[in-house]
Amino acid sequence: MMSFFSSKKPEFAIDFGTANVRVVHRSEGILFDEPSLCCFTGPLGGEQLLAAGKTAWEMLDRTPSHMRIKHPLRRGVLQDIDAATHMLRYALRSSMGRTRLGGTRVLIGVPADATQAERAALLTAASDAGIGAVRLVPEPLAGAIGAELPIERPAGTMIVECGAGTSEVAVISLGGICRTRSVRVGGASLSRAIADDLHLRHKLLIGDLTAERVMEEYSEVKQSADRSTYIEVKGRSLLTQMPAVLSLSCTELDLVAEKHFRVIIEAVRQLLSETPPELSHDILVDGIVLTGGGALSPLLGSLMSQETGLAVRIAADTRDCVVKGLQAILH
Repeated sequence: MMSFFSSKKPEFAIDFGTANVRVVHRSEGILFDEPSLCCFTGPLGGEQLLAAGKTAWEMLDRTPSHMRIKHPLRRGVLQDIDAATHMLRYALRSSMGRTRLGGTRVLIGVPADATQAERAALLTAASDAGIGAVRLVPEPLAGAIGAELPIERPAGTMIVECGAGTSEVAVISLGGICRTRSVRVGGASLSRAIADDLHLRHKLLIGDLTAERVMEEYSEVKQSADRSTYIEVKGRSLLTQMPAVLSLSCTELDLVAEKHFRVIIEAVRQLLSETPPELSHDILVDGIVLTGGGALSPLLGSLMSQETGLAVRIAADTRDCVVKGLQAILH
């Protein structure tokens, strides 16, 4: 898989996601895995980095007015070059110690449909972080490699990479992407949809950390098939303006998740309608493979199978497919 790179292979790869940044070494595996967040302090235009990664995550929704939490990426797209630069520098220095970054060659995963402007912005952030040379790898391709799918054969394989910021659908054959489509929804937007539903239906205001915890508990409940479970949610009542606790039925969350997942399923349907007949035949035989953290909700797989009539399965170690694929490309 290194044929499209120079003869000098990179030693490190970065899965720069909306939710987390992961750094993997060719032989040592994952060296860094922390939230993709930075906390800055000081006046606008003269901000200084105060914290990044796990430390910044603990500060989320708890900072005083002179501190600002920034997300380098939103919905899979780089939105803040300065924050991305600091995040990349922090991740690599945490992984490599005091080794100089100037000569470091790195692979970075990107959405398959990233525009030239989005790719250029990421390359700029990497250069500003001190990285010597960067090669960009489409994330669906890396995910398929990490899921150990037979992508080199002359047959079609469909993968749905369900990330935090974006969900990508791709048909892969002969080691390359034949068709791709993405939607800017993922685990982060599902958390936001849950928070919005609580706001509208129950007049309960919750923060990002609580919304993510509710989503994670909901996924665990769905995997256990216990539909009678309630999830305790703590926040602030908009009616009394006081702290409040709500017992939320997972049946209600099903409605929120289904509406969210249908956006991904529609992308799958559209890509299937554009896929050449021979590749369609292969997908009919082999089905669809889900990767990424969002794939862990059984509701997504069951809905997708109902809507498409195809078999749908979740890859092993689905959360790690992209980073494992990037590591495989390093060899």
